[in-house]
Amino acid sequence: MKSLVGLLVVALIVGVAYKYYFSKLESEGTGTPQQTIDVVGVKNDLLGIAQAERAHQAQNGSYTSLDQLIYSGELTMRRTSRDGYTYSVETGNQTFRAIAHCPTATYPGCSDFAVDQSMEVQATQ
Repeated sequence: MKSLVGLLVVALIVGVAYKYYFSKLESEGTGTPQQTIDVVGVKNDLLGIAQAERAHQAQNGSYTSLDQLIYSGELTMRRTSRDGYTYSVETGNQTFRAIAHCPTATYPGCSDFAVDQSMEVQATQ
């Protein structure tokens, strides 16, 4: 009888831990699988923009606009958006910041993402 009660207690603990773990994942999730794929693509685009900015800076001593990177061929990206996200680049004397602006009308609660010369893509608010 004691072993049955012990087994039930262990099963209850495992069940609560399982429910807590997966409810936390759902609350932190990016939404549907398609939204997850879109976010991965956006992050890869931002890294490509950052690489092009760094190459441009190494060659020319300054950062430049997204349109200029595309026009000069330094960035092979043909469009400045992906799945509703739009891209922009803010430049300074020795800094840049590439931003992916989320389409809140399409994906309510989505996050903007940004990357700078550190090459770390981060969610912004």
